[in-house]
Amino acid sequence: MVKYAVVGVHESAGHEILNFLEEDGIKAENVFAIDVNTPLGTQVSYGEDDELDVHNLETFDFSRTDIAVFVTTAEIGKRYVHKAAAAGAKVVDASGASFADSEIPMIIAGVNDEAAAAARNGIVSIPSPAVTQMLIPLKAIHDKYKIKRLIASCYVSTSVYGKEAMDELFNQTRKIFMNESLVDDQKFFNKQIAFNLIPQAGEFIGDETSYEWALNAETKKILGGDIKVHGNFAVVPAFIGSAQYINVECMEEIDVDDARRLIKQTDGVVVFDKNVDGGYVSLADVQGEDSIYVSRLRQDISVDNGISFWCVADNLRVGIAKNAFAVMKLLLKKSHSH
Repeated sequence: MVKYAVVGVHESAGHEILNFLEEDGIKAENVFAIDVNTPLGTQVSYGEDDELDVHNLETFDFSRTDIAVFVTTAEIGKRYVHKAAAAGAKVVDASGASFADSEIPMIIAGVNDEAAAAARNGIVSIPSPAVTQMLIPLKAIHDKYKIKRLIASCYVSTSVYGKEAMDELFNQTRKIFMNESLVDDQKFFNKQIAFNLIPQAGEFIGDETSYEWALNAETKKILGGDIKVHGNFAVVPAFIGSAQYINVECMEEIDVDDARRLIKQTDGVVVFDKNVDGGYVSLADVQGEDSIYVSRLRQDISVDNGISFWCVADNLRVGIAKNAFAVMKLLLKKSHSH
């Protein structure tokens, strides 16, 4: 039997990967749950009925597993991804640690599966959730019309930073309703997050934030370097989900009706686009869903060959877990075919 390891099970995205494994019928005894600094006796739930013991990353022997996925910080990924691969495990790195390594391909399942063949040391990486959410609906459009330029305005929920940030939103919201002061309650964000928008996701790298930089660099790594990309990110006062307005300029003349047809045919994407009040999908509609929802498809007449659309997805399930799980399957299939 194939043995799976999920590193980072205390984070929401790690927990969602466990959900995907369980939903796929993979038995608890074939799954290792792993995290850093885990006290002995810690457990996480696996499906309705099972509990998994959480192993300590520092002492875990990866030769016991066939495939491992890392949903950790980049710093942890840098320390342990290569160790796991050296022990013989195939690795899907969702930590961001492998980005700069040209020998490690970056994969979105269904967009560039063929890149898995270039995984020399058994390691592949997956991009940040915003890039996965944007490029899946755009794949067929890029194949047919060649995208020249992309502008993505991304509105991400507090879950992109994990539990601590979500707690801060909850506590601030409660305090505002109770008419209490927020003075001591700005630990994670630099500004109030409840009932507000913060035009910063990640730390600043020059005049861009790390999320904006990643959107640009990862898109180029997956689609090729000649595409021009501009990302804007804001954190919104929501717990889960990611919303995007995408503007696309193509090389070839593109018609919005054909774009709609191509996006509709894409696996994992649902087009719900009626030009009436409420005829679109919003951030609150997608929690726990496994699809990317596209609405507000329009011709962008400010450029030649342009279209724009709105898309929303559950950033934890679709942006990270679903892709990580699909890429794990891709790697296992590849190793069995050799």
